[in-house]
Amino acid sequence: MLAKIVAELGPWSWWVAGLVLLAAEMIVPGFFLVWIGLAALIVGALSLLFWESAFWVWELQAILFAVLAVASTFAGRRLTLRNAATDEPFLNQRSASLVGRTATLHEPIREGRGRIRLDDTLWQVMGPDLPVGTQVKVVSSNGRDLRVEPV
Repeated sequence: MLAKIVAELGPWSWWVAGLVLLAAEMIVPGFFLVWIGLAALIVGALSLLFWESAFWVWELQAILFAVLAVASTFAGRRLTLRNAATDEPFLNQRSASLVGRTATLHEPIREGRGRIRLDDTLWQVMGPDLPVGTQVKVVSSNGRDLRVEPV
C-alpha cells in the first residue's frame, strides 16, 4: 500500500507527508511533530534529486525517513532544552522561592514545629523552639515545610 501511494505521488509524497505533519503540530499538544515533518521534507528534497535513480527505492526512503526522524527529534529536543531558560525558576516550587526571606513567627515553635506568615499564607516551619514574634530566616525548604533559624 505504501509503495503504491509513493509511486502515484512520486517525490511529492514526502512533501505532502511533511506538510501534513507540520499542520498536525498546530493541533496536537507538544513540540515533536515539527521534527518528524522536517525529516519528511528532507526526504522529499532528496526524492526530487534521486527519483529516477535505480537505488532510490521506497524501502530506502522509509529507512532514511525513520533515521532522520529520530535524529531530528533528538537534535530538536536538545536544542529546545538548551534554550529553556526562564525568568521564573521557582514557578512551580513556591516553598523553594521563600529560602532567604525573613518573617516573624505567627505561632511559637514548640517541639521543633511552628508557623510563620509570609505574604498571605501560613507556612509550617521547623527549627529550634522560639517564642511568638521572633524574627526568623528561612534557610531551606522540604516540600511544604520550611526550616528556619533565628535572625
